[in-house]
Amino acid sequence: MKPIVVVGSVNTDMTVKMARIPAPGETVIGGTFLMAQGGKGANQAVAAARAGASVAFVGRVGRDIFGEQARESLRQDGVRVDHLATDPAASTGIALIFVDETGENSIAVASGANAGVTVADVEGARDVIAAAGVLLMQLEIPLPAVAAAARIAAAHGVPVILNPAPAQPLDADLLRQIAMLTPNETEAERLTGIAVTDEGTAAEAARALRGLGVRRVFLTLGAKGVYVQDEAGSLMVPAFSVEAVDTTGAGDVFNGALAAALTEGMTVYDAVRFANAAAAISVTRRGAQPSAPRRTEIDALVRESYVGVIQESGER
Repeated sequence: MKPIVVVGSVNTDMTVKMARIPAPGETVIGGTFLMAQGGKGANQAVAAARAGASVAFVGRVGRDIFGEQARESLRQDGVRVDHLATDPAASTGIALIFVDETGENSIAVASGANAGVTVADVEGARDVIAAAGVLLMQLEIPLPAVAAAARIAAAHGVPVILNPAPAQPLDADLLRQIAMLTPNETEAERLTGIAVTDEGTAAEAARALRGLGVRRVFLTLGAKGVYVQDEAGSLMVPAFSVEAVDTTGAGDVFNGALAAALTEGMTVYDAVRFANAAAAISVTRRGAQPSAPRRTEIDALVRESYVGVIQESGER
């Protein structure tokens, strides 16, 4: 099985869990603190590795204790870090996260070394990307580096999964290189101008994204599940019902597990079901990377809760 290559960000997450997220100018006392590895790229890499995939990572950390810890943590999860560069002129990325008692979060990020990921960094990993089964990316590093990686992958027939988060405009040239796009409602609206409020508007937004050149759209709808659309038709894959403790990193876990499942050759429905299970487990735990489940846990939840395919058309 070919490896997944993740090009993306590495952060150290500093999380405070409290009754409610402070309003501007307000101090809320009584929270509990957790420091853990994070960054959308590293989160997705760890999620994919724990889901059973072989994973290589491309990115940057700073020359500081946070960078050393991030590198070692990725190694311990089996992620190859030959192309994780150390930037002597920048700090490792830091995310400050507030989580309320319902599991909702508010996040501020200091990008640090992530903002210095260059086209040259990506070119240095050309052979690794070209040999991948899937290239998985997000948008916490500069867009030129994202676009360069997508071009290399497309030139070698490697499918690209892009999680367009944090939400920002993307040009048509990049979108045409994307085999699979995984936006949430906010990101889909940012890209299409269509407010996603239900399955009907999800279908409309997915059609708009496919009109821009994306071949398959996985539109995540939170507790409602995931709406999938491609040229073969569409389907809705229900979410798992769990009590959320912390939603931080749930989307990253979904993307990493989805990449792992598709690389194994699962059908689209089964891959999304697998990824939904991974994300569901993750929200019952605190932290981003620490919450990513192991393969045995994901398989167990899928077996316990399997339901039939709900689809409009096309065999999956």
